[in-house]
Amino acid sequence: MNDIRTLEPSALWNCFYSITRVPRPSGKREEIAKMLVEYGRSLGLETLQDKIGNVLIRKPASPGCEHLPGVILQGHMDMVPQKATGKEFDFERDAIEAHVTEDGEWVSADRTTLGADNGIGVATAMAILADKSLKHPPLEALFTIDEETGMYGAFDLQGGWLKGSILLNLDSETEGELCVGCAGGIDGNITFRYFEADVPEGDTALKIHIAGLHGGHSGCDIHLQRANANKLMFRFLKEAVENYEARLASINGGSLRNAIPFDCTAVITVPRDGADDIKRLAEEFQQLFNKEYQGVEDNITLTAETTPAPSGLIPEEIQDDLINAVTACPHGVFRVIPEVPDIVETSNNLAKIHSDGSSIKLQCLTRSSVESRKEELASMIESIFRLAGAKVEFTGSYPGWKPNLQSPIMNTMKSVYARLFGKEPKVSIIHAGLECGIIGRNYPGMDMISCGPTILHPHSPSEKVNIATVQRFWQFITSTLEELAK
Repeated sequence: MNDIRTLEPSALWNCFYSITRVPRPSGKREEIAKMLVEYGRSLGLETLQDKIGNVLIRKPASPGCEHLPGVILQGHMDMVPQKATGKEFDFERDAIEAHVTEDGEWVSADRTTLGADNGIGVATAMAILADKSLKHPPLEALFTIDEETGMYGAFDLQGGWLKGSILLNLDSETEGELCVGCAGGIDGNITFRYFEADVPEGDTALKIHIAGLHGGHSGCDIHLQRANANKLMFRFLKEAVENYEARLASINGGSLRNAIPFDCTAVITVPRDGADDIKRLAEEFQQLFNKEYQGVEDNITLTAETTPAPSGLIPEEIQDDLINAVTACPHGVFRVIPEVPDIVETSNNLAKIHSDGSSIKLQCLTRSSVESRKEELASMIESIFRLAGAKVEFTGSYPGWKPNLQSPIMNTMKSVYARLFGKEPKVSIIHAGLECGIIGRNYPGMDMISCGPTILHPHSPSEKVNIATVQRFWQFITSTLEELAK
């Protein structure tokens, strides 16, 4: 059984199937927004779109429930576009190839991100909008744009647009957990400028490629200590430059600020008789990396192959400063919450490194649930790269979501979950970013919670969603709405 439309609850999975047919990488919102607008209007519901592209669909309360506080079902339209090395796929044109895995327990895609983050949340809201049997308070379904690249839809959400006072964010990724708080974040944008240097006569060019890493979500998966392809590449480059007279021509690693980079490619040159040494060095580092990450990464590959000579090189002084700065730049968990040591407090993702012949641009995403710690780690990164001569700018700072452990909706949902499944849900604070903190800033006093089914490895080609937890999630959300309608 590979057709996800045969799964239960069928209304939800059919909506998710429709979503997978529509290209929706961050920044390309037009088609998915159009689909949602047409969907709302086809149901005869009030459907609005603001000036930046957020979509809001209102569903009147069930008879007798008009006086109750309104509930907002919220998710984001966009998805992270990541594909495995060698996979031919155009996220701006192609439909996601979603299928049921052989064990019948998961839905995944064919070597691309699935978009269950946050397509399952959006599909849940869509199915609830269409459900005529469900008793519920006044409902609003809010679908925001470009969450993955900077939460722009939430940032620009106009005050007064929403009427509800309870917000159910459908963007969490562990069933059985109620999220009541999250980390804030800030983007570090780093630039080295240069004029290309000449390639020494007689040098041999080699393409160095690191691949086979898992990657993953830089918030949800950062604690797993997975390898960062950019960091591994620069360990190799430092050795190649210091001991084998290598020169760096270009570097390209990572593609998204919130995804742990799983591959990286560099072009270097070495004196004519040094190519074999570099190939042997690549083999040695491949063995070393696999030994170091045994039990975490399955099959790290590091290859060195001859390639046509580049047009120029990164100047030696820029090359050396870049290598030293990237080597020094922190990646991964910086600090855990002392009172809750299994939860990450502060981290950094060295996400992207790209050269274009005149500049090298790097991007980090620094996260923390403590604003001063976020600023501390950002300042550390700034100091490292400014000492190396780079320009450093910080943009897109967004606040964390402070937990409210007296939340009425949290208490209601705990009671509903325990009644349905015979156990208490876990109340959690996550290290990933959610739109709740930003929406709460625009709508002070809104009672908010986040929940979802179990999604593993979002932001990576290994992304998958557990079918049984989607069924429980649907039962949980619909039962919560019925409880709020009493």
